[in-house]
Amino acid sequence: MKIAGNIIWLILAGFWLCIGYLIAGVLNCIFIITIPFGIQSFKLAGFALWPFGRTVADRPGASSLKSGCGNILWFVLGGWYMALMHFVTGLLLCIPIITIPLAIQDFKLAGLALAPFGKEILSHDEAQRRRAYYRAGAATGWQGQPTTASPPSLPPPPPTVDISF
Repeated sequence: MKIAGNIIWLILAGFWLCIGYLIAGVLNCIFIITIPFGIQSFKLAGFALWPFGRTVADRPGASSLKSGCGNILWFVLGGWYMALMHFVTGLLLCIPIITIPLAIQDFKLAGLALAPFGKEILSHDEAQRRRAYYRAGAATGWQGQPTTASPPSLPPPPPTVDISF
């Protein structure tokens, strides 16, 4: 079913969205400082070309400060345009009833187009493996048990010296 969905997606929307991301990637790679945005555009181009069977997850170890700053700059440098492109194609895919699942996928991609930093694209199998790993870890307590001991006390403040005259 994934292959059939991806082929229909490729014909109706994926090819054009991929071209849009590739153009954005090339434009972002013109300047050295915007190369990370170009790399994100190329990653999203591959995901927009063949989205079924893959999912987006938070990247482990991603700094929320760096990801947030990157997402703000991404939004200014063209993320809003890519999200608008997904929204318009999603609305067009809602017209025939049979392509509504494709429209739903397009609306999901619009959210990713707004804030791609701090995310990674995984296969469904890898995402399920990670979820099972985290659930098993949480059940066995690898995250650490809350302690009832009080935190270490601070040393007393040094004596103050009176320097008044």
